[in-house]
Amino acid sequence: MLTVVGLVRGRVLQTRALHLLSRWASPALTCTTGSRVRTVSGVGGANGAGGWYGSLSDAAPVHLCENFLVGVHQVSGLPWWLSIAVATVSIRTFITLPLAAYQLIVIAKVEVLQAEISDLAKRLRYEVSVRGRERGWTDKQSRVQFKKNLRRLVSQLYIRDNCHPFKASLLVWVQLPLWVSLSLALRNLSLDRPALQGELAAGGALWFSDLTVPDSTWILPVCLGLANLLIVEVFSLQRAGASGFQRLVLNGFRGFSVLMIPIAASVPSSMALYWFCSSLVGFSHNLLLRSPTVHRTLRLPTQRSETPYRDLLSAFINKYWK
Repeated sequence: MLTVVGLVRGRVLQTRALHLLSRWASPALTCTTGSRVRTVSGVGGANGAGGWYGSLSDAAPVHLCENFLVGVHQVSGLPWWLSIAVATVSIRTFITLPLAAYQLIVIAKVEVLQAEISDLAKRLRYEVSVRGRERGWTDKQSRVQFKKNLRRLVSQLYIRDNCHPFKASLLVWVQLPLWVSLSLALRNLSLDRPALQGELAAGGALWFSDLTVPDSTWILPVCLGLANLLIVEVFSLQRAGASGFQRLVLNGFRGFSVLMIPIAASVPSSMALYWFCSSLVGFSHNLLLRSPTVHRTLRLPTQRSETPYRDLLSAFINKYWK
């Protein structure tokens, strides 16, 4: 359930970010550029309707991402489409993968605590009922005392084991701003940097040869949607006997994956390529973190399957081919 809550928070925030990006990724937007990698959106001026977007696209994290992308391209000498892919793999591997591993450790510790919390709640309920009879508490007062003391005791357990559930959401709060910053950086480089626009226009491959315009074939957007749907379906296979709320969340993820297709078709191909690469890398990291070797390396306190990939394939076949 903890993982579901984290995914819900991340997807809701990412949906809002996607709406923002797709709304302002039109090539009609123009701006001025300086001698360094710095872009200022001229949509509506600082006090106009687009001033808030100008401030966002001109933020320091966005410029850092622009410098990083340009640096990867210049140092590697690779074409722009491959530079974007290499930059995506590097960031997801060296920044978000360690955070995903840490999230896995926190969740495993919280799962181990559930049995102790259950026993603690039973004892506390008995003690509160005895104390309530002695002091003449009403049922409402007893419930208030039970919940108050249980929260305090559970908080102490989280501190003892250094596994407060909020720490499991650290990945979301790092990955989402990073995703938005890189997306805006690619948008700025594709549309607002005349010095680099020509390179990006010729820096694509195959059917998306021009990275500054949307993919008119819709191949990249459809691949992105399918990749996201695959991630959702693999996640759903872990949730046998899911509750009604969890099924609702999964259906929301499926709808979001489909919604990504037209959004990706309306932004420069450089952004769609980054989103697609990011989804593929995220999926590969998800599979990697299922490995028993990784679990032993991380010293997870919970017992996990020794054949996670075979189990996943069997579950997938049973659900969709039988």
